[in-house]
Amino acid sequence: MGVGGSDARVRQRRRFMQTAALAVLGASQLARASTRRARVVVVGGGFAGAACALQLRQLDPALDVTLVDPDERYVTCPMSDAALVGWRSMQSITFSRTGLARAGVRYVRDRAASIDAQARRVRLASSKDLAYDRLIVAPGIRFLWDRLQGYGEAESQRMPHAWRAGAQTGLLAAQLRSIDDGGVFAICVPPGLMRCPPAPFERASVVAAWLKQHKPRSKVLIFDANNHFPRQDVFAAAWQELYPGMIEWIPATEGGAIERVDAANMTLYASRGAQRVAVANVIPQQAPGLLAVDAGLASGHGWCPVKPETFESALIENVHVIGDACIAGAMPKSASAAHSQALQCARAIVASLREQPLPSPQFDSVCYSLLGQDRALAIHGRFAVTDGEIRQVDDIARDADSAGPQAQAVQAAQWYGRIVAESFGT
Repeated sequence: MGVGGSDARVRQRRRFMQTAALAVLGASQLARASTRRARVVVVGGGFAGAACALQLRQLDPALDVTLVDPDERYVTCPMSDAALVGWRSMQSITFSRTGLARAGVRYVRDRAASIDAQARRVRLASSKDLAYDRLIVAPGIRFLWDRLQGYGEAESQRMPHAWRAGAQTGLLAAQLRSIDDGGVFAICVPPGLMRCPPAPFERASVVAAWLKQHKPRSKVLIFDANNHFPRQDVFAAAWQELYPGMIEWIPATEGGAIERVDAANMTLYASRGAQRVAVANVIPQQAPGLLAVDAGLASGHGWCPVKPETFESALIENVHVIGDACIAGAMPKSASAAHSQALQCARAIVASLREQPLPSPQFDSVCYSLLGQDRALAIHGRFAVTDGEIRQVDDIARDADSAGPQAQAVQAAQWYGRIVAESFGT
């Protein structure tokens, strides 16, 4: 009887262990099934949206990831100034969605018209709906037309902004080539937050390089609504060395803020007076893409507040905002910053779906600005979440101390190759 009772206890223990093992296996399968069923929709196919979609698939190939964007091809703003002056071709900065498709991302060529956050659905311009478990909104910027008197979307055909690379880049390039020797190429920098703050000064540099070679009596005037710009000392020193007398920066305190334009007569008006120019590169004031505003993702000051660890909207649950549209503390609005945010957002979403701890967020950013065909400067920064905010943890103005401008030009090309590969799957 004692032996028989012992056998019963052994059998009971085995059944318990088998049941427990099946329960664990079942829970694991259920978790994987839950992840497989999870639908993630990404709206916006620039550096932020494309990189996030690609990273989601790499982290968990079982995820159903859909990217929505009206453009089959994306033309990058990084290196667009090189294309502007013929150092690169437009084809070299244009990328299709095929790399994302190879990674298993479903691409929908359409425009997101609205978001129903309660029903977790995105309404497309074609009137179709996409259901989601998690939504990532990466709408980039929109232009605030008519904030500058006389400058609307129609006027941008005579005074191009070229702040979205593509057709505007070609238009500005054609105007540059047609300038008379001795003509003035003007760049108008707006007030407030904008995409890639150093970029107007990179543009001034590459345009001056082209003019020096082809139209050496011409000049670049920078009308700036602000009183300082990133790495001003390095830019100014490079201009003095490479393009003496060709580039003039006019800050707001010296009448550099443009008050109105006359596109028909190619005339800019500031407090310092009227300036007739051959080419006017007018950069409009900027705000997040309209979808973010219409969906209630933007706060009173116009940009989108997010939780820094996950980039989930601070205003709407299960919706994440990344890239230029979001408020990311000390991080600049740049392709590199958008890419870094995209990777963290993807990691956070996958961890949440698996009910795992959130990964510790750390971000980086590097902005390369061309000073000439074989010279560049780099602005580096690292960032971490401290006391609920994204803060800089080292000197963002650090200029790659050990590398000179020629080495940084090489690094810029290498960085560009990496970031497009990691964003578009090339």
